[in-house]
Amino acid sequence: MTRAAALAVGVLLLAGCTTTPPDAGVPLPPAGAGFDYQLGGGYALSDGVTVVARDSTDDPVGGSVYDICYVNGFQTQPGEGEHWVDEHPDLVLRDADGAPFVDPGWPDEFLLDTSSAAKRERIAALLGTVVASCLTSGFDAVEIDNLDSYSRSGGALSLDDAIDLAARYARVAHDLGLAIAQKNGAGDSARFRDEVGFDFAITEECARYDECADYVDAYGDLVFDIEYDGGYLADACDAVGNAVLRDPDLTTPDSPEYVFDTC
Repeated sequence: MTRAAALAVGVLLLAGCTTTPPDAGVPLPPAGAGFDYQLGGGYALSDGVTVVARDSTDDPVGGSVYDICYVNGFQTQPGEGEHWVDEHPDLVLRDADGAPFVDPGWPDEFLLDTSSAAKRERIAALLGTVVASCLTSGFDAVEIDNLDSYSRSGGALSLDDAIDLAARYARVAHDLGLAIAQKNGAGDSARFRDEVGFDFAITEECARYDECADYVDAYGDLVFDIEYDGGYLADACDAVGNAVLRDPDLTTPDSPEYVFDTC
């Protein structure tokens, strides 16, 4: 990340978390465009794919492709939990025994403690630099994952906590000229759009869980869905206009587990 980008993040966070509206003048993904979800590692795009999401540690495709940068905004990245425990111990949520609170579905990720404004400000400052690095790497947008971590916290965290932290990320992204995508939280999409300022949605298995309409009601044709069971791909395509079928581990084409199909 450049010094200028780092300084920009610092200025934005000090300015507070006023929501930037969804029509913030940032470049949005083309509606109905071919989509791929490459968090397990980048690879050559299939014909017709012009929107792709990759991890923040990966390189964007560039050119005419709309590149989305994945950031785990409410939990630690796999392999980084102990770093957070060592360097920022009070920002990791604890269970009743004082141990880091583990996401039940992702045992290598710890929930971040978003329970106070002071903690949310510090988390946003730390991960805001990752958002800024997405810009300097050449991405067009950021995807902030695990917005719904609060729902797995045993009541320690709240929806309002999540909205406040997400709004801080949105402020940083928009003021750097990046769009920002909602990920998770289907039932509260209207609140997330209006109070956070999300521009579009990246969804996982919205057809399988009958959530596509919630996202479409909020974002229209700017919904990009990933399904992991081929039996739901056609329904997802009908519901959101564009979807991709991937294998659950999001492997690359050199893996025997690799799966890719689209509408």
